[in-house]
Amino acid sequence: MDTTAVTAPDAALRSTARVVAPFHTLEGEGFPVRRPFPQAELPFVDPFLMVDQVGPHVLGPGEAKGAPPHPHRGFETIQYVIEGAMEDIDSEGHKRVMNPGEVQWLTAGSGLVHLARPTPELLTQGGPQHLLQIWVNLPARLKGTPPRVQYGSPADIPTVATGEGAELTVITGSTHGVTGPFATHTPVLVVHARLAAGGRAEFTVPAGHNAMLYVLSGTAATPDGALPNGHLAILGQDGDRFAVSAPEAAAEVLVLAGEPIGEPVARSGPFVMNTDAELHQAQLDYQRGLMGRIEV
Repeated sequence: MDTTAVTAPDAALRSTARVVAPFHTLEGEGFPVRRPFPQAELPFVDPFLMVDQVGPHVLGPGEAKGAPPHPHRGFETIQYVIEGAMEDIDSEGHKRVMNPGEVQWLTAGSGLVHLARPTPELLTQGGPQHLLQIWVNLPARLKGTPPRVQYGSPADIPTVATGEGAELTVITGSTHGVTGPFATHTPVLVVHARLAAGGRAEFTVPAGHNAMLYVLSGTAATPDGALPNGHLAILGQDGDRFAVSAPEAAAEVLVLAGEPIGEPVARSGPFVMNTDAELHQAQLDYQRGLMGRIEV
């Protein structure tokens, strides 16, 4: 998906269609997350199924929590460690400590079991933690694809300065002359934008693709309104560019854009399929151990 910034004066900037406030919940062993969606008023934004933000916060000794073994089928997950460290293990045999700036792109496909837990150092000593988890749907034809795990270190993931007070870490997709390292089944753009006070970033987006801006910290703005910390702006389909800025103080924003899949979504916890019958089969397959097991 080519989202290289352009400066054509006749290209229209997308307007803000709606702004959604997040809600707070607990996941895994009881760690708090801030979630703009899914929620009752916004179940998903095709092809994105979920955005969860953990932190930023500073944990005391013994306070860190993880997510015990749990299955996934029918979609892809992105885990992005901004601060702190987590250990990821899955039933395909992968095991890795995720350090700051690292990303795991997990294609669950036909199904696997996964866990994420704090490192022994974070658990015993405490320290800062800031994580993102993003779920991306798979089309029906790929829900049975074999599981795949891709890792990216800070050296693999390009960061580019815009010249307008923005620094962009491009996790996937292409923008501002760089391309993220991950092979994706669904065309998406995922960018961590750090905006200095007065900074601005602009992106292009193909016609028909959905685009969103989620404020990780500070207060950002779209061309037609303020965007408070933790809020999500869903942009309209009325232009081929969109922009975000930090008019008063520094801010950090998650930029998401992608091609809608346009298929029915049947969802139950860690399974995302197209029909209720497929969900029932996924639950049976997990119970029978067909997605593998993790011994902990």
